[in-house]
Amino acid sequence: MKILIPITMSCLFFIGCKEEKKETDTKAMEAQRETEVVEKEPGSSFEINPVSHASAVFNWGDHTIYLDPVGGAEAYKDFQAADLILITDIHGDHLDIATLEGLDTSNAKIIAPAAVAEKLPESFTSQVDVLANGESKDRYGITIEAIPMYNLREEAKDFHVKGRGNGYVLSYKGERVYFSGDTEDISEMRSLKNIDKAFICMNLPYTMTVEKAADAVVDFKPKQVYPYHYRGRPDVSDVSRFKELVNKGDSGIEVIQLDWYPSEPF
Repeated sequence: MKILIPITMSCLFFIGCKEEKKETDTKAMEAQRETEVVEKEPGSSFEINPVSHASAVFNWGDHTIYLDPVGGAEAYKDFQAADLILITDIHGDHLDIATLEGLDTSNAKIIAPAAVAEKLPESFTSQVDVLANGESKDRYGITIEAIPMYNLREEAKDFHVKGRGNGYVLSYKGERVYFSGDTEDISEMRSLKNIDKAFICMNLPYTMTVEKAADAVVDFKPKQVYPYHYRGRPDVSDVSRFKELVNKGDSGIEVIQLDWYPSEPF
């Protein structure tokens, strides 16, 4: 059963990639800016709450998951405390120690690559599960797999070096959800199988083009795909074009646009 519920989100201060604003088809996007709750069986649901850019809160069954929480603890005041915190990389739009220290993480497990774990204060050490690319961990009945994320273009390779950061695939009660992290259309993404929901980045010069992102999505065929992390420098990626390309390549893939920039006009 699929239920759509309007999102209410707080504006927050974002530190990360800077850019000039680009005109977008706001009417079409506003129609799809919603929180989606998907119930596959009684007691099991996946609720998506974008915070900003790369940051989000997910409620899955009885579990609350924070993805790359940055922007200050105030941005998370309306959400339940995290059971799982996933951190993908060391950059400021993914890792912010001040935000982590301001959150209630008393019962949370933090999943992170070694490069992130090395930057965390000792007070978090007992909570951290370090995953390298290809490793996995079971927490709260959720299996977390660390997927490589890195750049392919020669001019971009220093942004995200292979092996440093993690994308993630989470599996729970028959559903599989993929978070790309900052990456290009790498072979490890293209070869993913049985993905129900995919969160795919697209912003230059840091990650990949809309065309490359769409081509990769058509390759691994998730049931649903959510463009996120699409603010670049100097431009904002054209997510309407991304949807067009995905649906041209495979009309069976549902492209869902949520509002990842509540304080911006795009």
